[in-house]
Amino acid sequence: MSFIKIFFEKILLSFTKNSAIAGFFFFLVLCSWYILRPVRNEMAVQNSEILPYLLGVGALVMLLLNPIYSWLASRKNLRSVLTGCYLFFIANLLIFIILWEVFDFSDAIWLSRIFYVWCNVYSFFVVSIFWVVIINLFRGDAATNVFGVIAAGGSIGAFLGSEISKQLAVTFNESGIIFFTMVAIFFLISALITGLILLNRLSFVEGINDAAGGNSFDGFKNLISSSQIRSIGLYMYLWTAMMTIHWITSIQIINSWSSDGGDRIIFFSNIEQTVTLLTLITQFFLTAAIIRLATPRIILMFYGLIFIGAFVGYFLNPTIGYVFVITIILRIFEYGINKPTRELVFSYLKKMDRYKSSVMFDTFLVRMGDFSGSGFISLFSKTFGITFSYIPLIAIPFAGFLAFLGLKITPKKEIST
Repeated sequence: MSFIKIFFEKILLSFTKNSAIAGFFFFLVLCSWYILRPVRNEMAVQNSEILPYLLGVGALVMLLLNPIYSWLASRKNLRSVLTGCYLFFIANLLIFIILWEVFDFSDAIWLSRIFYVWCNVYSFFVVSIFWVVIINLFRGDAATNVFGVIAAGGSIGAFLGSEISKQLAVTFNESGIIFFTMVAIFFLISALITGLILLNRLSFVEGINDAAGGNSFDGFKNLISSSQIRSIGLYMYLWTAMMTIHWITSIQIINSWSSDGGDRIIFFSNIEQTVTLLTLITQFFLTAAIIRLATPRIILMFYGLIFIGAFVGYFLNPTIGYVFVITIILRIFEYGINKPTRELVFSYLKKMDRYKSSVMFDTFLVRMGDFSGSGFISLFSKTFGITFSYIPLIAIPFAGFLAFLGLKITPKKEIST
């Protein structure tokens, strides 16, 4: 009985007014992105032959944007960083609407490719900036208590965004991205307003009104000079490469299953909603307890083991049903357990790394992981002519190394300033 009492006491610590506002903030951010995500996935299917090159372009864009973001973070406080970044992406969405509708570029293949690359940039930056705000407001034990609830808010937003996208799917063949982008703009503006409210409520947090300092290339310099940053960075790079190998393998199976864009958007939306419902239970009631009991290093290690199982499964059972199931398993673990654990690790970093290195991990290194994962598949399928179903098996040693890296990463015992 005492264990149950302690368990529920820990759960109650997770539900505060500030964690609820932060959860609503994440709800709006992910709702905005998940409205666009099935469309991004459809663009990936349409351009599957050149997907590795598009991912390479995405990595290059991230490389160019990181010093610009770092420059902004060096000179502006968190409120200005959030405002500047979100207004930039809102303006981008408006530009896409103008190009699609006013200039009638809806049939231009180059615009669909640009939109795919931009969606990848959008997803990682808007989410990463959100977490920069959160890991600077909630740190240490406070982070352990509330990150699950905050992530749950995002999951609800992902569910609603996927449902909105599913309902808008009937407009895709005639109107393309217009309605998707208009609704995404509304939710991102709402997210910006909510984020500013949260920052005003917690303006007393030490250093929150100060700029991070430093210069434009601190993220890259710290990646070289700090062993902890290098380990985290390599982990982020590898897990993304593994996820991309899973993603491109699944895309090939989905492409063989159906040639109808509307059907595929509905399939992608169904995955998002199933993931959300199952992840919510984990985030609300289990995330904090799992992190405390299993410890971050065991959780980070376990990701590699899941990938090993996933890749064996793609060889034994390459079907649309398996794509549905394994995608859900990977995403539940990522959003419900692994992502909050990584953000907990980030919350213990020094201020400059919380502002800059965490964003570099979530953007450039993740994009490089995407590019490397797609290049891995391209190398073995096109260059060496290996049958597609065998390629995930070749990635198993890298998944094992990911598990080894996870064991090396653990939060510092003292919170850095």
